[in-house]
Amino acid sequence: MRRAYSVETVRNAERELMARLPEGALMARAAAGLAATCADVLRDQLGRVYGARVVLLVGSGDNGGDALYAGARLARRAARVSAVLLAPDRTHAGGLAALLGAGGRIADDPFDVLASADLVMDGITGIGGHGGLRPDAVPVVHAARGSGAVIVAVDLPSGVEADTGAVAGEAVRADATVTFGTYKPGLLIDPAHEHAGAVRLVDIGLGPYLPSVPDLEVLQHEDVARLLPMPTGESDKYRRGVIGVVAGSARYPGAAVLAVAGALRGGAGAVRYVGPGADAVIARFPETLVHEGPPSKAGRVQAWAIGPGLGEGPEVGEGHGVAGVLDSDVPVLVDADGLRLLDAATVRSRTAPTLLTPHAGEAAALLGVPRQQVESARLAAVRKLAARYGATVLLKGSTTLIASPDEGVPVRVNATGTPWLATAGSGDILTGLAGSLLASGLSPLDAASVAAYLHGLAARLASRGAPVSALDVAERLPEAWRNVRD
Repeated sequence: MRRAYSVETVRNAERELMARLPEGALMARAAAGLAATCADVLRDQLGRVYGARVVLLVGSGDNGGDALYAGARLARRAARVSAVLLAPDRTHAGGLAALLGAGGRIADDPFDVLASADLVMDGITGIGGHGGLRPDAVPVVHAARGSGAVIVAVDLPSGVEADTGAVAGEAVRADATVTFGTYKPGLLIDPAHEHAGAVRLVDIGLGPYLPSVPDLEVLQHEDVARLLPMPTGESDKYRRGVIGVVAGSARYPGAAVLAVAGALRGGAGAVRYVGPGADAVIARFPETLVHEGPPSKAGRVQAWAIGPGLGEGPEVGEGHGVAGVLDSDVPVLVDADGLRLLDAATVRSRTAPTLLTPHAGEAAALLGVPRQQVESARLAAVRKLAARYGATVLLKGSTTLIASPDEGVPVRVNATGTPWLATAGSGDILTGLAGSLLASGLSPLDAASVAAYLHGLAARLASRGAPVSALDVAERLPEAWRNVRD
């Protein structure tokens, strides 16, 4: 599992560690890891480090010092290293002396050296930066990107917010980021995540000084494998759980089919469908148990998933609707059209857990803010929604965030998807999948996390760089499940 910590936590850990080390030892560790990564990049790109043209973009903080010390290491391996000093009066003195002593130089014309660079190291600002790049740094960064050189960010791309993932202005778009000690939230959350490129973590010894509970966590294959519901010899379809699906309408019968497709592949033993799309569902999935409704008369379930394709018909506000399902004593997942009908007080008063799965536009409507506000501050938005509704919230996106209503639980981040997953109906598949995992006994946080992981992985397996449909994703869910388990 990957863990990310806030800037304050990281700095506290660094202070504790530095108090036990000789002066400069921590920066030396960081610089060594940074230089090793850059050397690997140069070997991949050129087949050598010798003679490679490396440009350091050096700001006033410790990130600039890291870049200078790393540059000195590359210069000692005969790379041609030039430093562009963006704050000459506040450049890290020790780092600059090390670079010059190793044969590096200060660039007279930043644009001249950038034009022929093989690798550019971004050491402009660090984890304490706020508000985007300063105006004087913007032309230099644009020149670096336009040069075609590989850009490696030091700890965090300059201009992005370390704690939130927000990008408030111009920021570096790196091909790779070398981060030190632990991941920072901004490296995992869009829009900043898109600026980081491939992220490499360098161990500098912070582990013993970091809290056991992080701010964010990212599940990996082994974590998801431990959570997958697996039947035993004593299992039958009812012991494995029954998921009830309320989806679709006369206008959107396909949503019912897609939600059921996801539910059938989520680990529950049976799927009960309630709604006007029964004929379409049975035609595609004859194993489904269908009922005209209302949900309260459909039979026992271990969880409900409601919302995809409900539209605005009269049945939405009657027994088929969200209010009726929320009256039940089992976990409930609410998505899509169902989110329009939510009342925060009603959700908070439930004795059984609730899982909400909005995209950015739906989250904005629930919070009463512009969509752009959610997209630019996704971590704050998902936490606020979970607190307001007393529910677990899965905020969809290129990096999906899952927040518990319990403030002491880390937010989870999932990035297994592909841009091709932005296709009609894919969210309906996710609804059925997550609902089925709820019915099989997983907590809302685990059900949402596992569903997002498998959903994204299935999309990658289905796509492999080409367009996919929602049903393509559903059909690859068993393969994704086996991929994780095995």
